[in-house]
Amino acid sequence: MKRSHKVRPRPGAGPAAADNGQTFAVDTAVSCPWDAAVAPLADVGHSVLRGLLTPAQCTELASFYDDPSRFRSRVMMARHGFGRGQYQYFREPLPILVGEVRARMYERLAPVANQWYASLGLSGDFPAYLEDFRARCRAAGQSRPTPLLLKYGPGDYNRLHRDVYGPTLFPIQLTVLLSRPGVDFTGGEFVLTEQSPRMQSRAHVVPLSLGDGVLFPVSVRPEQGPRRAHQVQVRHGVSTIHTGQRFSLGVIFHDAA
Repeated sequence: MKRSHKVRPRPGAGPAAADNGQTFAVDTAVSCPWDAAVAPLADVGHSVLRGLLTPAQCTELASFYDDPSRFRSRVMMARHGFGRGQYQYFREPLPILVGEVRARMYERLAPVANQWYASLGLSGDFPAYLEDFRARCRAAGQSRPTPLLLKYGPGDYNRLHRDVYGPTLFPIQLTVLLSRPGVDFTGGEFVLTEQSPRMQSRAHVVPLSLGDGVLFPVSVRPEQGPRRAHQVQVRHGVSTIHTGQRFSLGVIFHDAA
């Protein structure tokens, strides 16, 4: 059954558009039955949303990387042992496109997050709207925005990791590929690993095209066992870039301390 989707107006929020006024594809991507769209999250630990952003929007977002006024900090990954490459966290106000994707996807994912926590016996009760969740983050001392742009060149990679920035977190996040595999870059596959209790690790290589988004767990996801659900530990990363440049947008819903 198709579900209606409304977005709460937010002070200062513009239309669902990028800075150049283009519409974006979030509503199209979630217009299919949402339960079917996110079912792979529970089945295989990730879900791909094809064509979440248009090619023009991907190009525009990637071009932001060279504008330091848009970012609050830059991280050179090799300095911290994170891999090779670099990324920058957006400052507020976020670009309209990034802010709207973050808000709309959160509203779609909050019920899924609540189901996950309930099945695992964890305390969550995630509110319906992003701004209410961000107020909870601020109360926990987490006030810095976490959406980011990542840039990789030849030989760069991202070690397996989790994006946890404080005690308050939202259990699902989104990454959108902003470059064309096989054209703008080669290599650089998005990778997930899962660790179930008393089992060896399982790896996923997730094929993405320009503008595709992938939803995946920040840290853990539920997996139904014979009697009850248990936690599957999840990490993600990017394999080595062979040629060219690879840009991606990371949308994390909790803020950083």
